[in-house]
Amino acid sequence: MSNDNVIQLIQPGIFDDQLTEVLRSGARALLAKAVEAEVADFLGQHADLKTADGHQRVVRHGHLPEREVMTGIGAVAVRQPRVRDREAAAADPGRIRFAPAILPPYMRRSKSIETLLPILYLKGISTGDFSE
Repeated sequence: MSNDNVIQLIQPGIFDDQLTEVLRSGARALLAKAVEAEVADFLGQHADLKTADGHQRVVRHGHLPEREVMTGIGAVAVRQPRVRDREAAAADPGRIRFAPAILPPYMRRSKSIETLLPILYLKGISTGDFSE
């Protein structure tokens, strides 16, 4: 068999589809805006809280490390804003914490993927049967 007749299999992660990449980048931007709006609303709710020296008690404090969430269009990278309560210690149960409803802590797969996986398992389809 000559090299001209060899079929190249597309490996996961190498697949180049411009439409899917546009959708992923749009989803990434939309998710970032939604989480930023949620953190802004959270900070607005706690804007009247002050520390003993008169500064804002609840403030932005950078971002958590980037993580990927598996969605119906593939993996989407997300960065969650970090919020800090200046008055409470880390172990204090009364500390004000921010957890976005859109992006719960430790979420790695969207609910649509969570629902789909058991159905595919029951049908006998394994992850080796389809690519990203």
